[in-house]
Amino acid sequence: MKFISLFFIPALLIFFSACSSREVYTPKQVLGQWAHNDLSDKVIIDTTLDAALLRDREVLVDGKPTGIRIETDQRLISHSDGWVLSASIDGDLTLQFIADKNMVEKFHLSKTIATASVKDDVLAVLFADNEMALYSIASKKLLLKEPGIAPKIVNAKIVKPYFMNDLVLFLTLDGKIVIVSVTQKKKLRSIIVSSQDNFNNIISFDVVEDKLIAFTGTKLLSFAQKEIRVKYEIRNAIYEKSNIIYITTKQGELISLTPELQVIAKVKFPFAHFLGLISYKDKIYALEKEGYLIELSKNLLTYKVYEVDVDDGFVYVTDKIFYVGDQYISVE
Repeated sequence: MKFISLFFIPALLIFFSACSSREVYTPKQVLGQWAHNDLSDKVIIDTTLDAALLRDREVLVDGKPTGIRIETDQRLISHSDGWVLSASIDGDLTLQFIADKNMVEKFHLSKTIATASVKDDVLAVLFADNEMALYSIASKKLLLKEPGIAPKIVNAKIVKPYFMNDLVLFLTLDGKIVIVSVTQKKKLRSIIVSSQDNFNNIISFDVVEDKLIAFTGTKLLSFAQKEIRVKYEIRNAIYEKSNIIYITTKQGELISLTPELQVIAKVKFPFAHFLGLISYKDKIYALEKEGYLIELSKNLLTYKVYEVDVDDGFVYVTDKIFYVGDQYISVE
């Protein structure tokens, strides 16, 4: 029954949010309706951190249709190295290459997959029981298997394995970064981000200024020569080209941080529930659940609030557009 926590967690999160949110964000001043907000012909029915699935089963990557469709018995897993990955609940994994629709690879892995990614001939899989594995795409042979501690329940934001030269970094479901070597076919080390019992999976990851930056729902880690951890109840995170990290919290804060996790600036919007963030040109855009788009200067000193149409639905964020169900909000 472990797959239930992974596959039904979006509904659980909506339920718990509805039960616990008695007060909502009410801005003091609204400058009117945001101009670039309308119904979309792309109705989103599922998302990952890097792709979205439409009602007609086509996959969007970077907000653009790929021409790839997945079977009704499979769910979207990820987009990686030009491939769209999807899997059934029983572990039948399908890889479809966007640039050549005739390139299709199939794996029968016999248990539920949380996420997966690809680089060249290597497939990295994180299973729903937190087991990690590497496979050769060409031969289908198992290259490495590493056990993990099965989580009880997780956040819907699951990060796919990250390839770094000869290394694969597994962002696990129990709050760790597990580093394995492809050539040596063994685990090199494990780094703890957080040790919570539930909702402790890694929800965001990147490399900023040669530092590993990882988030769970309650803890941030910056790792290079030393390990730095800070506590926040995090909803969203984005990484700016200027090496600034922006996060939103469950307390309605929007915070900018250095790669060493030092606070640069902070602004609070009481009771705000942020659905996503976009950094575009000289602005940060935060989409709020009650139907507001907040446009901020990157130093967070000034902001403007606009009304937008937002209904309940899956949220998918590209570099310029928020998609929510059958709505879109563009920042340009």
